[in-house]
Amino acid sequence: MEYRKIGNSDLELSVITFGAWAAGGWMWGSTDRNDAINAIKASYDLGVTSIDTAPIYGQGDSEQIVGDAIKGISRDKLQIVTKFGMRWDLAKGDFGFKSKNNDGKDIDIYKYAGKESVIYECEQSLKRLGTDYIDLYQIHWPDITTPISETFEAVSKLIEQGKVRYAGVCNYNAAQLAEADQTLEIISNQIPFSMINRGVEDETVPYCIEKNKSVLAYSPMERGLLTGKITPEYQFEEGDHRKDVKFFTPENIKKTNAFLAKIKPLADEKNASLSQLVLRWTVERPGITIALVGARNAKQSVQNAEAINVKLSADEIEMINTELKNAGF
Repeated sequence: MEYRKIGNSDLELSVITFGAWAAGGWMWGSTDRNDAINAIKASYDLGVTSIDTAPIYGQGDSEQIVGDAIKGISRDKLQIVTKFGMRWDLAKGDFGFKSKNNDGKDIDIYKYAGKESVIYECEQSLKRLGTDYIDLYQIHWPDITTPISETFEAVSKLIEQGKVRYAGVCNYNAAQLAEADQTLEIISNQIPFSMINRGVEDETVPYCIEKNKSVLAYSPMERGLLTGKITPEYQFEEGDHRKDVKFFTPENIKKTNAFLAKIKPLADEKNASLSQLVLRWTVERPGITIALVGARNAKQSVQNAEAINVKLSADEIEMINTELKNAGF
């Protein structure tokens, strides 16, 4: 495995970091708890020491699964990355959207990061994770109802108390990141990025490069689409959010698969899967520090971890970029 320093801090994360959204089941059409725990353990055995989770993933389920998976592993050998600011148990702040929990019950999701809520959420996360500190604590989405300074004053207090080591953000644009930085040093921004979803390269990634903020890319596999295993006829399970995402229209699936067919010979040449080629390309992209990759079972998590063994030359990266452009991405 390879490891990279985050921002100006002494925190290092594994370049392939385990993303535990799907492990929580929520919005992914359920999950198997034991499979998820084994997936985390299997990736740790291959050097994936960093795990990214959030309270909202399964409304606590994902954090509890992570907590169970890391029992028995020396805490200083792990980097736990979690979030705050999405409440399903409090109707306060900026209404986000309606959803269903893993039991199929309706829930309303609010983006809220008021001071007392941040402190409360941290305590709950520590309990679920079975740890006494969080390495990187990130606001999950901007909360337009709370001053950014108030939110990060709360995180600053948690850092003083030793419950949090460093502060990060998710889904912030350059202006929001600059404002947060005035209250507390922000070391990272977790944003969506994949071969076919690169809008953040227009402004946010260049800002992060300029200010030495690390970029944690989420959904680098575009929620499974870039595996090449999803066909235009694919039937999503009940509760799987992907059926309503623009990338998963039959037309876009066809377009993506046609592009993947063009780069598959390069993957074959390297004895790698398409997924592994895609992940290696992602972490070679300027400004992208870490790829957060989900897995539902040990086989998937091992394949993800082994993506780091794929080596790409400048010419090979250029060939992939050319095919992307030719495909209209």
